[in-house]
Amino acid sequence: MPDVVRERAGVPVLVCDPDGPPIATVQDALDLIGAAFAGAEVVAVPAGRLDDGFFSLSTRFAGEIMQRFVNYRLRLVVVGDISRHLAASSALRALVEESNRADHVWFVPDLDALDARLRVTA
Repeated sequence: MPDVVRERAGVPVLVCDPDGPPIATVQDALDLIGAAFAGAEVVAVPAGRLDDGFFSLSTRFAGEIMQRFVNYRLRLVVVGDISRHLAASSALRALVEESNRADHVWFVPDLDALDARLRVTA
């Protein structure tokens, strides 16, 4: 399935295809942001599409990507199992916990969890 804008819990979400191209550069993220301008407020990216550098905070890739989404007033949601990355990094665990307390970037296990989260914030 291609990346497509769908309403989830009353919110327009760009749901990204798990088999889509990897997000390995800032330009890749900007391409998603551009696609979101087709009417989405949230971009749901499967964790598997994110380059491993995203989960290694020393690369600063996650910070660059997250900041771009904030700048464009879009919510970024990383969807999927990131447990192996969390096990390897206490800094990433702290980032995920802090992000999930706020409203701009979330990490959720699946789209059902995203729907539940959207219903609470809507």
